Amino acid sequence: MREFIKINQKDNVIVALKNLQAGTKLLVDDKELELKEDIARGHKISTIPILKNSNIIKYGFPIGHATTDIQAGVWVHTQNTKTNLSGIEEYSYLPQISYIPAQNEKRTFKGYKRKNGNVGIRNELFIVPTVGCVNGIADLIVKEFIREVGDIAPFENIQVIKHNYGCSQLGDDHEYTKTILGNAATHPNAGGVLVLGLGCENNIIEDFKDSLGSIDESRVKFLSSQSVSNEIDAGVALLKEIYTNARNDVREDVPLSELKVGLKCGGSDGFSGITANPLLGRFSDFLIAQGGTTVLTEVPEMFGAEKILMERAETEEVFHKTVSLINDFKEYFLRYNQPVYENPSPGNKLGGITTLEDKSLGCTQKAGSAAVVDVLKYGEKLAKDGLNLLSAPGNDLVATSALGAAGCQLVLFTTGRGTPFGSFIPTIKVSTNTPLYQDKSHWIDFNAGSLLENVEEEAVLQEFINYIIAVASGQLVNHEKNEFREIAIFKDGVTL
Repeated sequence: MREFIKINQKDNVIVALKNLQAGTKLLVDDKELELKEDIARGHKISTIPILKNSNIIKYGFPIGHATTDIQAGVWVHTQNTKTNLSGIEEYSYLPQISYIPAQNEKRTFKGYKRKNGNVGIRNELFIVPTVGCVNGIADLIVKEFIREVGDIAPFENIQVIKHNYGCSQLGDDHEYTKTILGNAATHPNAGGVLVLGLGCENNIIEDFKDSLGSIDESRVKFLSSQSVSNEIDAGVALLKEIYTNARNDVREDVPLSELKVGLKCGGSDGFSGITANPLLGRFSDFLIAQGGTTVLTEVPEMFGAEKILMERAETEEVFHKTVSLINDFKEYFLRYNQPVYENPSPGNKLGGITTLEDKSLGCTQKAGSAAVVDVLKYGEKLAKDGLNLLSAPGNDLVATSALGAAGCQLVLFTTGRGTPFGSFIPTIKVSTNTPLYQDKSHWIDFNAGSLLENVEEEAVLQEFINYIIAVASGQLVNHEKNEFREIAIFKDGVTL
C-alpha cells in the first residue's frame, strides 16, 4: 500500500495513507521529504514551507490559511490552520457546465410499477402516524395483523414511520411535519399505506388527506383512532383490505432511468474525499447518463465549495436558486447566533478533516461532474431528472429522511467512522477505508477503501453499480437486516 497521496498537483499538502513516524522519508514530486513528527492515517503533511497567513491547498483549492509558519514535513491540522470563510457572500453566474452524454447500454433493475407511473424498489406496508401519540397503537395494529394473516407476502416488510410530532406545532414546523409524512405516505417504496391519526391533533387527518392530492384509494387508507370504539380491530381490517388489493404485486424489469438516488455522507474522515465520495460522484455521472436522477443535500457541507456547484447550474435561474439555498442556510445559523463555519465534528477532526472547506470540497465530490438541473426546498419532491440539490441540514437522519421524502428510493451514505442507522428507505453505507469495512461488516455494505489498494477505479465502479442494481432489485442492506429504520423531521420553532 502507498504511504501517501497528493490529490492535486496544485496542493501544498499530501495525505498520509497509513500511520507514519517522525523521521520517515517520502519521495514527493521527485524530492525527498522528511517528516518532522508522527502523522496519523488520513491527516495532512506540508510538502513545502508555508508562511503564516498563506493558503493551505488541498483538492487544488484553499481549505484555510496557516496561523503560523509551517515547515515542510509538518502535520497540518487545527493547531496551525484556520478557515478562510466568514459572513454571507455575493456570487456571480460564471457557468462552466459539462454535460454527460447518454449511454447506449441501458441497464435495468427489477422494481414495482405503481399505478401513478412511479417505481418502487421495495414493496413495504407503511403505517404513517399523523401524530406521535399513536405510535404505540400502530405497533399493536401491526402485531395483530401479522398474527391473523401470518405470511405478509407480497409485502416485504411492515414499517411504522414513527416520529414525535404532529401536534403542538405552529407555522413552518407544522407544515414540515405534514409535508414529510405526506411524502412518505405517497412514496413509491410503499405498496400500501395506513395513515393513522388520533383525532384531536394539529395535523388533523382530514387536512392531511387533502394535502396528498390524487392517491390510489385501494392502497392508501385512513383511520382516526378517536372515531372508532376499537382502533386495533379497525386498523387490522383496513390493512387486510390493502393486503388483498396488493396480492398480485410482482417485480418487473424497469429501466435504470427510473432510479432516484440520494447522496449523503456522515462520520467523514480524511479519506472521504479521496475514495468513497468520488466513487459516488462517478456513480452519479453513470446514473445520469442512463437518464436517472441523483440528489445532493447537506447544505452546510457545501459552504466553501458552493461556487463549484454554482458554476454547474444549468441555467441562470438554477444558479439563483443555488445562491438562495446557500445564503438562506447561512442566515438560519446567524438567526440563532451560531457560528456558520465551525462544522467539522470531533470525529471529523480525529479522522483528518481540519476546516469546513476541507470537509465541503470532499463532500461535494459525491455530485460528480454533471450539470445541476434543479434546486429543491426542504419537503419538495423531485420534478426533473438529473443532478438536483436539496435544502436540508447535515444531520444524518434529518437529511436522509429529506432525501426519501423528495422521492429518492434509496440513499448512498459514505462514512469513514461508521454508523448503524438507516432511514425509512434503503440506506447503503459505503466505507472510505478497508479497516472500517472489516471491523463493522454488520454496518457497512460496500468498501470504497479498496481504491487505496491499487484496485482499478473502473473495476470498483462496476462492482458498485452491480451492487446498487441488486439492492434496487430486492437485496437487503445491513440496516434492513438489523431492522434499523428511522425518520427525523426538521424542526425550527416553538413547541406549544
